[in-house]
Amino acid sequence: MCDVITIGSATMDVFVESDDANIVSVYTKNKKSEFMSYPYGAKVEITDFTSKVGGGGVNTAMNFANLGLKTSAIFKIGDDIYSAGVLDAFKDKNVDLSNIIQDKTISTGFSIILVSFQGDRTVLAHRGANALIKKSDINFDAIKNAKLLYIAPMNGDSTKVLDDIATFAHENNVYVCFNAGSSSIKRGFNYLKKILENANIVVMNKEEASLATQIQVRPDTSKEKFSEELIHPDVKEMFKKLKIRDYQIIVITDGGHGAYAYDGENYYCCPIFNGPVVSTLGAGDAFASTFCAALGRTNADIGKSLMYASVNSAGVVSEFGATQGLLNFEEIEEALAAHPEYKYSIVG
Repeated sequence: MCDVITIGSATMDVFVESDDANIVSVYTKNKKSEFMSYPYGAKVEITDFTSKVGGGGVNTAMNFANLGLKTSAIFKIGDDIYSAGVLDAFKDKNVDLSNIIQDKTISTGFSIILVSFQGDRTVLAHRGANALIKKSDINFDAIKNAKLLYIAPMNGDSTKVLDDIATFAHENNVYVCFNAGSSSIKRGFNYLKKILENANIVVMNKEEASLATQIQVRPDTSKEKFSEELIHPDVKEMFKKLKIRDYQIIVITDGGHGAYAYDGENYYCCPIFNGPVVSTLGAGDAFASTFCAALGRTNADIGKSLMYASVNSAGVVSEFGATQGLLNFEEIEEALAAHPEYKYSIVG
């Protein structure tokens, strides 16, 4: 039996940074969008270049193991140079890979990450094997024998298995954390609701929550910066729509504004944990998986678990690579002890 089994994607990530990248803001009546741009038709110089493994299944499995949980992973790869890189990255990690799926007829996932001078990124993703997980690929006995099933964002035809695995886990008393991704959300709320009904913890960023609920955060009432005194009323409506069961905890992350959680009685607000930002890739995976693990560490203290998640997420964004800056529980607690002013709040 393992503490946690993750299911999600595995990719080889190539990071490309160029000082010639531009950030372009476009405003409409109802929203603001930002784009990374390069001079059209030009040869653009690369400032920095590196390659790392990534993907939600990989990132979260490594994080859970680093936090001391007995961890197994389910992801699908090909049999190529990229799959060799993925498997090699696990050599010094305490993660059980007996449940991964390897198919010689398809390619391993591959991404090119364009990193801006602000530390944010645009991802060019080839899904490959990640989009082709079938129900027959999955070891359901392994899920049955785990304490927690962590579902990372999945894409393509792989989203078709989510309902089955979430239902199976719930029926076998396995705790389920669902980190919804845009591919599953785009299948519609009726589809998503089936998975939500079987999830104990649901994590989305604000944009995903808006897409899932079809609730827009009105710019005329939006906050200029994070406030411990207020959760936007439209975000509260998102929480209420996403919370299907009484026992669920819903978490919505809001980038530089921090993160919020709702347990049906209280709203929790947690600011970001400040630190250097090199690349935001993997921050969401670190946050969501740390939150789940921290609930066990903190005796289900939601606010404190948000703080643990924020600290670990800050560690990840301080370095290139989705798993390079991961902290263990002792390091997280040392960081919190060094910053006693860092607090969460509970609001009505």
